[in-house]
Amino acid sequence: MRKIKYILIVLTGVLTITSCDSGELELTNPNTLAPETFFINEAQVQSSVNASYANLQTRGLYGRNFSFAMDLMAQDALGNPQLEGNKKPFQDFSFNAGNDIIQYYWESCYKGISRANFVLDNEAKINALSSLDFSQEKKNKYLGEAHFLRAYYYFLLVKRFGDLPIYKTGTIIGNARSPKAEVYALIEEDLVFASKNLLPRATEVPGRACKEAAYAYLGKVLMYEKKYDEALVALNNVTGFSLEDKGSFYNNFMVETEHGKESIFEIEFDEKNGTGDQWGAVGDSEGTGFEESTLRGQEYGNLSWYNVYPSDDLLDSYEAGDLRFGDTFYVPGSTYLKGTKVMLASNFTTSAGIRRAGWKKYQNYYEREDEATRSSINFKVMRYADVLLMKAECENQRAGGSQTAAIAYIKEVRDRAGLTTNITATKDAVFAAIVHERKVEFAGEQSRFDDIMRWGNASVELAGTGFQAGKSELWPIPNRETSSNPNIKPSNNNPGY
Repeated sequence: MRKIKYILIVLTGVLTITSCDSGELELTNPNTLAPETFFINEAQVQSSVNASYANLQTRGLYGRNFSFAMDLMAQDALGNPQLEGNKKPFQDFSFNAGNDIIQYYWESCYKGISRANFVLDNEAKINALSSLDFSQEKKNKYLGEAHFLRAYYYFLLVKRFGDLPIYKTGTIIGNARSPKAEVYALIEEDLVFASKNLLPRATEVPGRACKEAAYAYLGKVLMYEKKYDEALVALNNVTGFSLEDKGSFYNNFMVETEHGKESIFEIEFDEKNGTGDQWGAVGDSEGTGFEESTLRGQEYGNLSWYNVYPSDDLLDSYEAGDLRFGDTFYVPGSTYLKGTKVMLASNFTTSAGIRRAGWKKYQNYYEREDEATRSSINFKVMRYADVLLMKAECENQRAGGSQTAAIAYIKEVRDRAGLTTNITATKDAVFAAIVHERKVEFAGEQSRFDDIMRWGNASVELAGTGFQAGKSELWPIPNRETSSNPNIKPSNNNPGY
């Protein structure tokens, strides 16, 4: 499957940017480029947009830390004794403003936003380029990608930090925090623009944001704001997708089946394109090499570092006969390495004893015996199953909604899992079914903690974990920001920090 390939190009005094498809985008002496000579052709416009995508690959986000933080807070995963000290606090909510994972998350997102703004600040220059070999449709779609990516980064931030500094243009001045309602308004505005200008998935290159991805995220954002009617309208524009077939759930988590019929938006990785900066890029993608790999396979793999394991609560949440269980976890008796080997109980041994299971999602053991620290498996951060369950939630929660319609959406997901569906058509019963389905469908996909926060049921779901109501819903603004931004002082931090 064709993937975006990133090539480092230095814009003197501005930022590091990356380009797509080296054969198409070969530039003469790129290190001599300066801002005043940039945006003179389509290749450079595309290159500048790719720079914003690249921050998603950093260790501050999907390269490494994001999985740990979200899965541990959700209690999908629990730490084995060897789990590093900067990650353990996410399991018991003891993190503080000095945690480097929080710092790198913040910086990865804001540098991605800065790169998107670099494109948007030059909109007039882009639109002034000759349309003879660079159509207005393509100009609009690149601007749409910049709006989409800015919205995506702000969505990642607002869920973790609440009120945020808003930057709609490139600046070196640190802004004060704006109310999260204003952040959401900007996200909506960006996604509306993107939905009108991005290309449909059928004609867009795999790996780039498409029109349907913009609608899917617009629906998700509106749902988070409890604007259920508007969210449903947006989600109904996500067409042309279907679930992977019954018995093929694992297609969502392998290299060979990336960008399949269920995939709406993916975070790209391809170790063949270079991994020299795998450990160097933490909050940025401005190192000396490429970061086209994720460490998730090595970190989560029970035959590898096995830093985290599936919690008993999660394992016990699956119904008998749920086909997703065997595609989500390895247990004693599971086959791997193309069916030639069998997992033994001893393969789940830690210094704390033998665990019941290990992770299978996003693991390379289906074709490798050793994760070898690198993985090319893309993260499918928006799947059609999510759209179906969001539509079910919107129908169930909106005034005058249809529980019957909600149950039909849930049934599609359960049918694929090999399960029957018998849900009473009441709001409470449908909501309980949605909570269950999202837990088992998206296990280990960094979804559940945000779901719990959105539903406001942490007192039940996170009881006994160290979660403190009124504090743990948000992360603290990192120390490096409060010490360097004159408009955000330590006293302006989130409650409890």
